[in-house]
Order: sequence, then C-alpha cells, then structure tokens
Amino acid sequence: MADLFESDVPQENSGRDEAVRDDAPLADRLRPRALSEVIGQEHLTGQEGAIGRMVAAGKLASMILWGPPGTGKTSIARLLAASVGMRFQSISAVFSGVADLKKAFAEADKMAAAGQKTLLFVDEIHRFNRAQQDGFLPFVERGTVTLIGATTENPSFALNAALLSRAQVLILERLGHEALGALLARAEDLEGALPLTDDARAALIASADGDGRFLLGQAETLYNANLPEPLDPKGLSTFLQRRVAVYDKDRDGHYNLISALHKSLRGSDPQASLYYLARMLTAGEEPLYVLRRLVRFASEDIGLADPAALTQCLAAKDAYQFLGSPEGELAIVQACLYCATAPKSNAAYAAQKAAFKSARETGSLMPPANILNAPTALMKDIGYGAGYSYDHEAEDGFSGDNYWPDELPPQTFYEPVERGFERKVKERIDYWNKLRGERASSSSEAVGHKNTSSSSEAVGHNNARV
Repeated sequence: MADLFESDVPQENSGRDEAVRDDAPLADRLRPRALSEVIGQEHLTGQEGAIGRMVAAGKLASMILWGPPGTGKTSIARLLAASVGMRFQSISAVFSGVADLKKAFAEADKMAAAGQKTLLFVDEIHRFNRAQQDGFLPFVERGTVTLIGATTENPSFALNAALLSRAQVLILERLGHEALGALLARAEDLEGALPLTDDARAALIASADGDGRFLLGQAETLYNANLPEPLDPKGLSTFLQRRVAVYDKDRDGHYNLISALHKSLRGSDPQASLYYLARMLTAGEEPLYVLRRLVRFASEDIGLADPAALTQCLAAKDAYQFLGSPEGELAIVQACLYCATAPKSNAAYAAQKAAFKSARETGSLMPPANILNAPTALMKDIGYGAGYSYDHEAEDGFSGDNYWPDELPPQTFYEPVERGFERKVKERIDYWNKLRGERASSSSEAVGHKNTSSSSEAVGHNNARV
C-alpha cells in the first residue's frame, strides 16, 4: 500500500485509527485500517506470512522492512502497533538526530515502566550513520522498544551487521499491475470513475512503475482537473508525467542494473542487454561509466574470442566523447550490441587470475640463464645468454626452448576455447606444443647418443690400455 500514509515529521500515538478529514489527500483517506487491507504484500501480511504469524501470536520481533517507495512500509508499521496494542512512535532519519533518538528512548523507557510497550518506527533508517545505528542496540536488546526500520536500500550494505543480527529483514514487493489496479478501484469507489478510457486507465497504472503513492497522487490530479471528457492514452501522457524511474547512481538500483547488463551481455542476449543499457542511460547514468563497464566486459568475457570487441568499445568511448549526448549514445548502443553478439571466452580472465596467483606464490625465482641478456663480460662468464636459440633462425621460426625458471616446471594458465578467433589461437598453441614435444624428444635422443658414444669411446680406450 502507499507509503505516504504517514508524514515524515516525528509522531506518537497508540497506532489506532484516527479520524481522517474529508479534505485530506486521497492517499490519506484510503489509508488501510487493518493489515488485511494492505495491498500487494500478502506474502508478509497473510496468515502464513511472517507478519501475519507475529500478529496471530500477539508478539512482534524487531524487523527491517525493505522495499521500493510506495509499497506500504509505513502503513504496515502503524497497523502492527494497533494489532498488538503497542504505543506507536515514528521518527524519520532524514529529519532526526542523536537528540531525537535519546528523547524517543527516554519516552519509551518511561512508558515501559508504566507497562506500555513501544513500537518505534524509523523511516529511511539507512540514512543514520553507523554510530547512530549502534545506538539502537541496547534499547532493542533489553526490549525498551520493538524497532521497525524502513529502507529502500539493500540492508546488507546500508545497515550495521550488529543491528541486522537483532532484526528480521522482510522484503516488500514492488506493486504489480493487479495490485495497483485494486488500489485504483478503491479510489474510484470513493471518488467515482476516473475520467479515462480503459486504455488510458491501463497506461496510468503502468506509468506508476509499482509505486502506489505515485498512482494515487496522479489519480487525485485527474479528479481535481474536472476534465470535460475522458482522456485517451495520448491525452493522458500530455496531461500527466510518468513517474521517474528509481535510480540512485551510488546505491542498489545502480548495481542491480549494471549486473543485469553484464550478465545479459555474457548470456549473448542483445535484446535484454539493450534494455538494461537503456534503463541506465534514460535514468541519468553517466555514459562514460557504462562505457568503462563495456570495455571491461570486452576483456573479461570476450577476450581473444573476438579481439575486435575491445577496439569497438574503445572506439565507442572516443565517439561519445567527440559527439556527446544524445548523438554519441548510438555508439554506446553499437558497442553493447557488438559485445552481446560476439563469441564469448573468459580464458584471458582465467589466465590472469591463475598467472597472478602463481607469481605471488613463487616469489623471486630467476628465469633460466639462457634467456637472460648478457651486456657485460661478467654476465657472459657466469652463463647469461649461453645456449639461447634465436627463434627466427630455427626451423618454422620456433626453437621450442624452455623459458621457465629451473625450479618451476612449465605451467598452463591460458587455455583458449573452441569459439571465434580463439579457435585459431588454440590451433597455434597446439601446433607449437607438438613441435616443442618433438624437439624435446630429439634433444633427449641426441643427448643419449652422445652419452652412449662417450661411454663406448671410454671403454675402447680402457681396453686398449689393457
């Protein structure tokens, strides 16, 4: 249900219904008066839901209500207090500080001494800093208050682990088309039919983007306009604005969408990739941030399967910086579609991790002496560069020498896949490995033959002496 049913100003009451003025905002007049009237959160408020079970038992646990704006967090908190006969006190982290918290806790202590338990509702609880969040702990632990925090941000990142360990996290869902339709039907039962065609009514619901508070605000605007005839979808779009998408560049929405874009690209779905790219750019994301992620993707998930992907992404960056918005955004779209439709390989990414791990573990091993430069006489004397084979002079331009430290056997970090250009790379590596094996065998045979010849000569010489 709509979250606007409470003011952001700190409030205190019993949690029971109060008279609502006839001239109050529509959302206030439609405020649910029982948990059963809350729309769209039946998975929590129903008999089998976490909240439904708590109410049935008559005992509430502290909880964090996490969900998008306009889904009913404040309404649920107020109704919970009324359901179990608790005193309801509300503060907003936007407008409150340490002094307000101390006052709230002192009042809760006083009421507890009189036998009245307090439900403390903290709106936008993620806006309190870590030290302020820690201030709740002793009062929650000894039962001075039952804390209900509301947040639109992921509690895993926004709230202290200590506070999370003392509260259940309950997730409120974005209101779907059916829930928003039911909410609008309640408004029409109270105010009469909206001046909209059926198609326009559906468009109005879609424009709310899951926010019940926004939907009721739009409906109230339509009622107050006293329109002479119903609006069609085109007329509605001219008369009202769509809800701006929820998107904080440094918060959950930002990371959710870039994750969705990256995984859609990895899954070779150009349509979904373009959708999430559009979601980000139309919500105001910095285009260069998106380009940085595409450049990273080109190396991490495409690599040598299509080396041109990295070139495409860097070219898109140059094009965007040259053209700016909106013209340059087409280059970003082109790079996105190229990456989505390119063959995929994370072989370079896996090779980087494996090689870096080996480098950390093996420390300061010296390369073999034959591949070390010897610019001084001393270095030549101690064997630097001795026996180095110049590959361009070798058969097939390949010497097959060993380039690994004497203490470290050859390792395999990079294993190309059978896709795209990397198939050719794999063929080359397999060919070189074959030559290396053949030449290693030839060298062993030559060494064995030399040793055998030397032994025979020594035996012959000894026999001659005898």
